[in-house]
Amino acid sequence: MNQSFNPWRSLVRALAITVLGCAPAMAEMSATDLAKLAQNPVGNLISVPFQNNTNLNYGPEQGTQNILNIQPVIPIAINDDWNIITRTIVPVVWMPSLGPEIDSTSGIGDTVFTAFLSPAKPGKWIWGAGPVAQLPTNTSDELGNGNWGLGPSFVLLRIEHGNPWVYGALVNNVWSLTNDQHGGYYNNGLIQPFLNYNFKGGLYLTSAPILTVDWTADSDNRWTIPVGGGVGKIFHLGKLPVNTQLSAYYNAVSPDNGADWQIRAQVQLMFPK
Repeated sequence: MNQSFNPWRSLVRALAITVLGCAPAMAEMSATDLAKLAQNPVGNLISVPFQNNTNLNYGPEQGTQNILNIQPVIPIAINDDWNIITRTIVPVVWMPSLGPEIDSTSGIGDTVFTAFLSPAKPGKWIWGAGPVAQLPTNTSDELGNGNWGLGPSFVLLRIEHGNPWVYGALVNNVWSLTNDQHGGYYNNGLIQPFLNYNFKGGLYLTSAPILTVDWTADSDNRWTIPVGGGVGKIFHLGKLPVNTQLSAYYNAVSPDNGADWQIRAQVQLMFPK
């Protein structure tokens, strides 16, 4: 049974040290403005979030599943009017035992890549749209699906100067392009509404539940619908802004053997222009 997670901790530390070592000089921004920028999925900044999700009472053995999402965000300027915001999510997964004869395992899950086309000079309403692709990078069958996937992704949010509220939603759906590899055909949707209230000094309240749906499952076993929220705060490591967040979500609706609770902790290294 493989219970060692040290290789992945080492990977995260190495990535953090690399990013910290190449931090550029950046314009002065207030902590509140930085918090709002961090809450914009199509914000024009390079950032490297490390989001850890701990799912409690997961699987038939009621174990603890842990997923560390390493999700760098890189904007690409097309011209003065348009940007492409790329977001790559690489999950590092600890999977508990799923049965008496099934050992726990850890490794990399399926990578999700999104490229949003978004206006470079938006108004109060900000939007982005583009393709989302699922790449079969899973290191074992238990950690993902062997088939490539593709679909659309959309985001819409409102940010207003002087208004403490930031709110919106991100939606996507991914269909498998093939069905002959491990895991077979899939058709998965995601909805992430988000609501943030920002205080002065970079402190904020947040709720960003991730609703998922498996359209291939039975109607009473498709949805995961969490409710909850948490708190976030902007700190600085020298001149480098760091967005930190801690929240908890209860799965009011979940499929058979789904987790009851999710504890989410995030550290986001920010490089605003």
